[in-house]
Amino acid sequence: MGIFDVFKGKKSSEDSVEFPEEEKTKERMHIRIESIGGLGDVERVASYVKQGNIILIKVKDLQKNDVGLFQTCLQKMKRLTTQFNWDMVALPEGYVLVTPSFARIERPEE
Repeated sequence: MGIFDVFKGKKSSEDSVEFPEEEKTKERMHIRIESIGGLGDVERVASYVKQGNIILIKVKDLQKNDVGLFQTCLQKMKRLTTQFNWDMVALPEGYVLVTPSFARIERPEE
């Protein structure tokens, strides 16, 4: 095969090269549902978020039983989200959603 054959559009079966396609393994994103009963649970939940999980935290029971402990837990979680660049939002029905730094919660503009 000469150089001019390439420009004329002639193809030889010996000239084609096939590269194997790399299989992309898709990592699964895990969403965990946890409940908080005290400050120790905040550390446990934070470790899950550090591992890359999205956490849906049930805080309704703690809010009903001990408002002071509830506020302390939320303040500690808020400090952790600021420190590690996570995102956190309170949801209706007594839930809090915490996402790692690679995920952002889209909020409506007011």
